[in-house]
Amino acid sequence: MSDKLQDLIEFDVEHIWHPAAQMKDYESFPPICIEKAQGPYLYTTPGSKYPDKILDIISSWWCNLLGHCNSEISDAISNQAHKLEHVIFANFTHESVIELTKELLTIVPHGLTHFNYADNGSSAVEMALKIAFQYKHQIGEKKRTKFACLSEGYHGETIGALSVGSMDLYNLMYKPMMMDNLHIEAPDLVFNPEDYPNKCLERAKEVFDKHGDELCALIVEPLLQGAGGMRMYPPEYLKALYDLCKEHNVLFIADEIATGFGRTGKWFACDHAGITPDIMCLSKAITGGYMPMSVVCVTDAVYNAFLGEYGEHKAFVHSHTYAGNPLACACALAVIKILKRDHIIEKAQEMGKWLSYEFKSRFENNDHILGIRHLGLINALEIVKDKATKERFDPKLRLGYKIYQRALELGLLLRPIGDTLYFNPPLNIQKQDLQNAIEIMDRAVGEILKEYC
Repeated sequence: MSDKLQDLIEFDVEHIWHPAAQMKDYESFPPICIEKAQGPYLYTTPGSKYPDKILDIISSWWCNLLGHCNSEISDAISNQAHKLEHVIFANFTHESVIELTKELLTIVPHGLTHFNYADNGSSAVEMALKIAFQYKHQIGEKKRTKFACLSEGYHGETIGALSVGSMDLYNLMYKPMMMDNLHIEAPDLVFNPEDYPNKCLERAKEVFDKHGDELCALIVEPLLQGAGGMRMYPPEYLKALYDLCKEHNVLFIADEIATGFGRTGKWFACDHAGITPDIMCLSKAITGGYMPMSVVCVTDAVYNAFLGEYGEHKAFVHSHTYAGNPLACACALAVIKILKRDHIIEKAQEMGKWLSYEFKSRFENNDHILGIRHLGLINALEIVKDKATKERFDPKLRLGYKIYQRALELGLLLRPIGDTLYFNPPLNIQKQDLQNAIEIMDRAVGEILKEYC
């Protein structure tokens, strides 16, 4: 390692607090310095002990939709930067946000007609919760103060978002600060497939029957519970939850932050179930991974409840400094243009079928791999101690973490969730790159399991 690179890494470890990490780990496994990126590849700073290029099979936390440093998106942001970098969004507007809103109207589920802009996924969820709560209050349903969510759900790191999440890893410490909400046990088609559909639907119905009159809204990650371990459930379950909301006059909030813009094989996961949520949250891939941006989409019925004279105090008094940022809008416009023009989503759906077949062919006969599944280009599996009994490895072994480290040494960024390994690549990734990723993952898994089995 060069002296310059060594200095950079040592300074980072000394002063920079990285997300979702025990920084003590960084003393033995320091951060990998990236100099540039292109397509699905990250290029390490010269002098690194890691390969010159690393295949980013997780789209850098699922936001990089069309490859790193996509020239068309880069040009769009550059052109916008020379015209207007930002303007206060209160009482001002600009052409880019207007054009983006026009485009969103053509792709979101029919009936979503009004768009409130923010700058990250957690902010969008907070906004959605506040909108739902205020909406119910302003239409006279003031007793509806609780939210419902699914077990193993994840909706962000701010307090409201944590309150509608169900993962102790993120929220256990903060429970004294959090809202008291209702948690519905979600389907687990890998470890408890016998529960679906009857027991899963019964559990949801019980919650609505008992608490329906105090529920403000249900928030779900449609079809894919990402941070919960890439848990997938069928469109029929999503539709059943939606129908329960309609039956009990409860708002339906779709958190499409991780699933939107083609990740599931359609523009939005809700499209698989043919439903229009009352409120929908968007972020991550909307800008192709270039700029922070989020959007909360609502129906006419929700929006109209906030209209009134100034003295009626019906306005949604909520703001973000970078709401409607022109640079982010320019990125999002370029992303939607490319997706439409080049039929990216349709091509990715076909590629996903091939990838799913390759995944199964490579891994389904492994005695320590369980629950191979896919949705669009997303593929996932579980590393287990015993496939027959579904016994897990002791989490203290941190096998997923060790596989992650070995894969990096071989040139692949995997970033498992516990012992869940998954692919969530850019939608325009090439077949050869996917083949290389499968081979590296297979090798990394095999080498690590050999030490423990």
